[in-house]
Amino acid sequence: MPARHISSQSFDEILSDLGDDPAIPDPHGIRKQSSQQSVPPRPPNQGNQRPFSESFAKLELPGSAQKIVGFVVLFTGILIAAAVAIAIAYTNLNQTSQSTQEESEKQIFELKKEIALMRDEFHQDQDDLYAAIDEIEVSIHSLLLKPPLQATKSKLVTIPHEAELRLWRYLGLTQMAGVEQAIFHTGKGAQMINKLSPALGEWRLSQVEKELAILTHPQGKSITFKSTQSE
Repeated sequence: MPARHISSQSFDEILSDLGDDPAIPDPHGIRKQSSQQSVPPRPPNQGNQRPFSESFAKLELPGSAQKIVGFVVLFTGILIAAAVAIAIAYTNLNQTSQSTQEESEKQIFELKKEIALMRDEFHQDQDDLYAAIDEIEVSIHSLLLKPPLQATKSKLVTIPHEAELRLWRYLGLTQMAGVEQAIFHTGKGAQMINKLSPALGEWRLSQVEKELAILTHPQGKSITFKSTQSE
């Protein structure tokens, strides 16, 4: 290779172009300082800046501090779960209370109706009982008073000719022109009486047969005579 002649000025320009390469010595100090680009100063630790959450997650804490943080997180979760459970329970309680209240009001209304009906029935039964008691008292009073009055009245009131007729004697039956006649002995003599005809006073011969004859009075009393022949 042929030798090249490089002037000192060209060599210095070459060194200046090469820059601050430390591999090339510069014993004479002729290397030009390369113009440094103006780089804005970076804030400290700017290159290593990370999100807070990631930093907090990778933050190494002491054992006691980690326990405290875990306890706080656990306690917060428990509070949230308790709040949700309380809200659900409160909603269910309101619905249950409302349905229970409606059911209670319905039962109270039905109970009031039954009580009203029972009260009416009680008053009706009470009135019927009082009426029955009054009837019983009247009946007892009548039973206590009527028999003596009737007995006294029957003893005092006598039907005319009754005593005299009881002395008569029935002798027998006879028929004349198709008409039945009873023969009595009055104590004074024999007397023939046609059927349904008056015997003495208001007494009439209501029935006549061979063995008996019956005299009746309009007041409902009667005297039965048996034939002396049958005796």
